[in-house]
Amino acid sequence: MTSADIVEKNIEQAMAILSSADLGGVDLVSFPENCLFLRVEATDKVSGWDITSPHLEPFKAFAKKNNIYIHLGSVPLSKNSQIYNSSLIIEPTGNLVADYSKIHLFDVDVDGERAHRESLTFAHGNLPKVVDVRGWKVGLTICYDLRFSELFLHYAKHPVDLILVPAAFTVPTGQAHWEVLLRARAIESQCYVAAAAQSGTHKGRSGAERQTYGHSLIIDPWGTKLVEAGDGLGIIKATIKKSEIEKVRRQIPMRNHRRL
Repeated sequence: MTSADIVEKNIEQAMAILSSADLGGVDLVSFPENCLFLRVEATDKVSGWDITSPHLEPFKAFAKKNNIYIHLGSVPLSKNSQIYNSSLIIEPTGNLVADYSKIHLFDVDVDGERAHRESLTFAHGNLPKVVDVRGWKVGLTICYDLRFSELFLHYAKHPVDLILVPAAFTVPTGQAHWEVLLRARAIESQCYVAAAAQSGTHKGRSGAERQTYGHSLIIDPWGTKLVEAGDGLGIIKATIKKSEIEKVRRQIPMRNHRRL
């Protein structure tokens, strides 16, 4: 997606992408971080939603109509009087079955980029989250979490079959680190990794702009890229198989070799 700071336009964009896609045989659709609200200017106010927000209704209805799971990469979710950058999983009944709050917040100063201080708006999550999707164990992360191997080690020890990494990577960090980190996480976790990414030029209502890297990826447990998106809007699609996970873990039984 190329989301921005007008929720209604983001919903319209997301639903248009869903409606144009061939979803025959699809079990799970994953959206990027900040899919329904992306702050373009650092000063933009972020309002928290609750799980009954009307903004979620089109996705609940779509999941129910099409008998699929929908993963909203992240939305600003209010819990305990604080706002969290949170992923939501909607099941085919239309019910919300899980949320995950981003543990590692993006407070960085990268050369050539504006400073980012995510913790000024959002509270830190503190718990990993695993959700069952039709018999698959799916571990949830968000964007900057990708840099922290201990979270992925937790999922590797669980173990999970698939890790979702919805993201809004900046261009400099994406060019340098996006693919290598995602492939490394798939290899060390010996599971699939699917990373839906924001992409392109995001134009705010004030006229401000920011750029994200894009290049959504689906990677297998051997670290092979199954499919990669370019820039712009759209969907990438892959079939993933538990037999591939089992084969990799049989060949290199890391779980039996851990010492620390």
